[in-house]
Amino acid sequence: MLHRISKAWARAEMAAAAALAVAITGLVLLNVVTRALSASIFWVDEAAIMSMTWMTFLAASAAVHFGHSVSVTLFTDMLPGSAARVAQRAVDGIVLIFALLMLWLCWRWFLPLDLLRAGFDTGAFQGETFNFIYAEPTLTLDIRKFWLWLVMPIFALGMTLHGVANLTRPWPPERITP
Repeated sequence: MLHRISKAWARAEMAAAAALAVAITGLVLLNVVTRALSASIFWVDEAAIMSMTWMTFLAASAAVHFGHSVSVTLFTDMLPGSAARVAQRAVDGIVLIFALLMLWLCWRWFLPLDLLRAGFDTGAFQGETFNFIYAEPTLTLDIRKFWLWLVMPIFALGMTLHGVANLTRPWPPERITP
């Protein structure tokens, strides 16, 4: 069941990343055309950067599920089969620890319970915590940056899900297909 949830989540991440890749292409082309016409639209650069950031984090999380992450296998290629499997499990464990650490850091960064206690009043939240995450606007898009930074907890949740699924999958691992 966990593996199916992980697979569905990874597919959703890849679909969103693909849509963002198309959006980036459109934004860059729009930027080229408007600059050539001497009618630059300043928010396009920031939108393209934020789209690229979201695309990268979503695709990186999905890559953990599909086993397409960049890796150096020089050491594990020299190990016998059982030792290589142990090493792979150790890597899966390290990925899960990283994901859990990211979740904890996002929790500390966003402080959702403190925001709830403040009644979603960002002024009161800032006064209590000296955390201005919910007040800082983007330079040209004029939206609060926390909306863009939400990719971090989404990434951490996806990585945690995929990490747990990878650790609980049977050995030898079945070939994972997108």
